[in-house]
Amino acid sequence: MTEASGLRRSTADANLMLLRVGVVASLLFLLLGFVSILWTPYPAGSLDVAAAMQDPSGVHWLGTDQLGRDVLSLMMKGILTSFVVAAVAVAIGALIGLPLGLGAALLGPYVDLAVNGVSTYLMALPAFVMAVLLAALFGPSAATLMVGIGIANIVSLALATRHAVVKTSKHDYVAAARLAGASGLDLVRHHTMPIVARAIIAQGVAQLAFGIIAEATLSYVGLGVQPPATSLGLLLRDAQSFSLAKPLLLAVPGVVILLIVIALNLTSAQLRDAVAADLAGDDSGPA
Repeated sequence: MTEASGLRRSTADANLMLLRVGVVASLLFLLLGFVSILWTPYPAGSLDVAAAMQDPSGVHWLGTDQLGRDVLSLMMKGILTSFVVAAVAVAIGALIGLPLGLGAALLGPYVDLAVNGVSTYLMALPAFVMAVLLAALFGPSAATLMVGIGIANIVSLALATRHAVVKTSKHDYVAAARLAGASGLDLVRHHTMPIVARAIIAQGVAQLAFGIIAEATLSYVGLGVQPPATSLGLLLRDAQSFSLAKPLLLAVPGVVILLIVIALNLTSAQLRDAVAADLAGDDSGPA
């Protein structure tokens, strides 16, 4: 084994380890959220003013908030809400962005130009601005938040799809299949989509992390999830008035958001590196 090949092997092993860490951490947080559907240590909406502002103990592992609610139970419910908002927003972005990206790559320069124009317009309307507009029209809610973040996701997913299709279509094995008489649909289904699907998944995970941050930000300023529901952003907003007296109330949702975003971005980065290697790799065909 040469020094160069050994270095490549070590890099590949390190990337695989980082991918595993990101995936496992993301799934653990997701599992914690889903568990809250069936069980939480205490009912998340249960008030007990007599037990307000308690420190962590064997009874309340992360303490209680200003209303006597169990912080661990609130955190579990908040994780679920934040993931649902981010996931639905990714689905909305994919529902529109994927066809736009495929059309831009496959239907000629005029469609490509039109899609680029739409993308430029949408890029001028970030998620925060879109959420403000929707909240003004329909009132702040989780639904308007999902739509606002979903619209912001369209551009990233469309551009990722277009880039993957264009790069893949230039490979020699695709040209060989075209010369062999494969139809456009067959080319997309058997030669282009295997790699494009991986590119979409990688970008989708990145947009999921973006959705977690956007939900926290917009709910924090009152433009997202509304009580009596809870989310990580709402927990931050509720804790801000008690940050000096009870910093743990602010630290718990803040640290959870940070760890979830790091895990998702770690996963996305490794997936995108693998996709980039596929797009620039040999011409033997998709793995």
